[in-house]
Amino acid sequence: MNYTTVPSLSHVSQSGLCAFPIFEGFEGEILPSVVEQKLLRSIEKEIIRQSFSKKKHDALLVCGNEQIHHILLVGMGKRGDVRPKDWLFFGGIVARKAKEMKVETIAILVLQNADVQRVVEGIQLGSYTFNKYKSENDDTKHVIREVIFVGEGDMSPFITRGQLFASAVSFARDLVNRSPSETTPSYLADLASQIANGSSMVSCNILSPDEMSDMGGLLGIARGSNQAQKFIHLTYNGGSNKTITLVGKGITFDTGGLSLKTSEGMQTMKLDMSGAATILAIFSVLDQLRPDLAIHGLIPATENMPGPNAVKPGDVVRALNGKTIEILNTDAEGRVILADAMSYAEKHIKSDAIIDVATLTGACMIALGEEVAGLFCNNRELRDALLVNSQHIGEDIWELPLVQSYKEQLKSHVADIKNIGGKYGGAITGALFIEAFVPKGTPWAHLDIAGPSFTEKGNTICPPGGTGFGVRLLLAYLSSI
Repeated sequence: MNYTTVPSLSHVSQSGLCAFPIFEGFEGEILPSVVEQKLLRSIEKEIIRQSFSKKKHDALLVCGNEQIHHILLVGMGKRGDVRPKDWLFFGGIVARKAKEMKVETIAILVLQNADVQRVVEGIQLGSYTFNKYKSENDDTKHVIREVIFVGEGDMSPFITRGQLFASAVSFARDLVNRSPSETTPSYLADLASQIANGSSMVSCNILSPDEMSDMGGLLGIARGSNQAQKFIHLTYNGGSNKTITLVGKGITFDTGGLSLKTSEGMQTMKLDMSGAATILAIFSVLDQLRPDLAIHGLIPATENMPGPNAVKPGDVVRALNGKTIEILNTDAEGRVILADAMSYAEKHIKSDAIIDVATLTGACMIALGEEVAGLFCNNRELRDALLVNSQHIGEDIWELPLVQSYKEQLKSHVADIKNIGGKYGGAITGALFIEAFVPKGTPWAHLDIAGPSFTEKGNTICPPGGTGFGVRLLLAYLSSI
């Protein structure tokens, strides 16, 4: 997809579709500096004739002229209520309409250059398809070849950044959408090595069996699978400003182990490595983004299967830091492998902050639904940075409390800690379990992305499947430090 910029519509030689953002109460004026008056009056008449509401995400297609064949008006609601996420959906609406009309060149009128990045992301994410396993289909062949932004100023930095962020999200989506029999722990390890081999700033270490021998949590969960477990350590050497460690849960398929899920609950469990996909996607673009940081990416990867050697409810395993874990529910496995990742970070990395990303609990989905991730954090500065970037990027997260009295639910009679709490507050007790393995005094945030990591119905900027949630948020955070 090629992006160009021009100062006014008169500089657009020809386009099958031109998209205008339009606001409630914004009467008699649609960017008059870039739209010629005859076309402007024609558009305004159509708005009145068809009683177009201009509410958020509503769209109206009207005829253009010989130069611009069709005009797509996209409602943005009231000007003061527009959020960055609305520009993301604006781009997605335009992309989907262009695909429906089989238009290859589109022009877009912009108001502020700062909105351009979100629009670019929306166009590319709205255009995303995953066709690896489909027979050839004419409907999937159409691509948008050129996008022309109409407006003043230098938009190129925002366009480049938008392309970069969107490509990383697509990387994560592709990984989650692949068949789980392909995306084994070994596949993730090979992919991490490929990322490092293609970059002068990223290195990769895949731990040997001997180096993993004290990771009782990871080894315990891996026992039921015939696929070898992997522990991946990626390092980006971009500067000495700060050292940030990112940890991604890498359960490449989750049956629940001996605490077996229902058949319906298992259908989408290839998504359980979405945290790992997020980390790999971020590292795939770091040498282009070039933040002035040292960044470590840790991925404990295994399947959770009910094989004859599988860990049993009541078994006790010992994490890398020496703490013992009583496993009472083998379907609460993600936190167990993250315990070893946190212990590894404490032993080998001096982190200024640690952020883990995990499809951890159904309880978080019950609390926040399918579109919002839960944020747990032990440090105000880190929390505020993630919340601010969440608003700027248009990925919704909501802070939930680390209720310290709930730690009582994790006390075990036979081990240092057990892997499940009581009936209520499951998202909180899951986060408290991970916190027990976080290096003392280190700022830490846990993102429970169980809800927004996967969409079964799809939406304007994502077809059914993996969403790549968290990639843009963390890239924005890393860029802001």
